[in-house]
Amino acid sequence: MDVNELFWQAPIHDIKKGYIGEETHFTCLLCGEKIEKGIIYPLEGVFYEAEKFMQLHITTAHQSVFHYLNGLNKKMTGLTDHQSHILRLFYEGKTDQEIKEELEIGSATTIRHHRFALKEKERQAKTLLAMMELLKEQDQKEDSFVAIHKTATMVDDRYNITISEEQQLLDKYFPKGIGKELVRFPKREKHKIVVLRAITKLFDKAKQYSEKELNTIIQPMHEDYVQIRRYLIEYGFMDRKEDGSAYWIK
Repeated sequence: MDVNELFWQAPIHDIKKGYIGEETHFTCLLCGEKIEKGIIYPLEGVFYEAEKFMQLHITTAHQSVFHYLNGLNKKMTGLTDHQSHILRLFYEGKTDQEIKEELEIGSATTIRHHRFALKEKERQAKTLLAMMELLKEQDQKEDSFVAIHKTATMVDDRYNITISEEQQLLDKYFPKGIGKELVRFPKREKHKIVVLRAITKLFDKAKQYSEKELNTIIQPMHEDYVQIRRYLIEYGFMDRKEDGSAYWIK
């Protein structure tokens, strides 16, 4: 299963950990890194069993689950940039006075107001989560929505697409299969995202690609491979070094 789907389907206690335990391995919900069970992993003279090594991966690769989640697009968190900043300071154990000085806010009362507002958001989120769980239990025939990739740069109605709709579009644009020639590159935003998401599945998430290697994979699908390469970056599916010497799946 795609790491974005794993993330959005995971229960809260697993998201808080940042990983899930599967039959043969642990999988990082933040990036998809897999650690095989039953193996001892050495690092800098210390030996770690698999789950401890996954916890170490979370710390070294993502700083913490909190920092990773707090860095997501504001459409994902529902927080303003200011709220995200204050939350991070709370998490780092700063006092109201220290936060007041860092943010150059006139009164500590303002900080307490932010604490209260965030607690209110927490209560609202719990209520909505419970309601949505009850809705899913009530409507078993609901067609699931395609998981939004967590690195999406623009989250809006263009991501409003169900799994069955996605498959219909893939059959339309890739009649010979994903990786084969595109009938055409779509102009509609929703269709464009479906096609770009499908193209990302052709790449190894653990590998960095040169521009030439990237073009070799994209070119058989569409003559304007430069445009597709640009869109993969623009829509948050891929990232690259500033000099264009390496590309990778985000």
